[in-house]
Amino acid sequence: MKAHKYWSVGALIAMFGTYYTGYKKLKSSHKYFALSSMLCMVMAIYTGHKIITGNRKEKAKKEKVTDREE
Repeated sequence: MKAHKYWSVGALIAMFGTYYTGYKKLKSSHKYFALSSMLCMVMAIYTGHKIITGNRKEKAKKEKVTDREE
């Protein structure tokens, strides 16, 4: 899924920004990078969860089709 890849890359970039601004002691920038990193990580987890669980309606349809074939 493309969305998962993009959110993961965004989180990685935001983490590097958080580290850099923390190293340079830029408190206001550090706060915004940390919040954006957290947002990207939450979205990456959500899209990853959607990949793993899939669509329940499609699974139910597949089960009905296999039951009819038997």
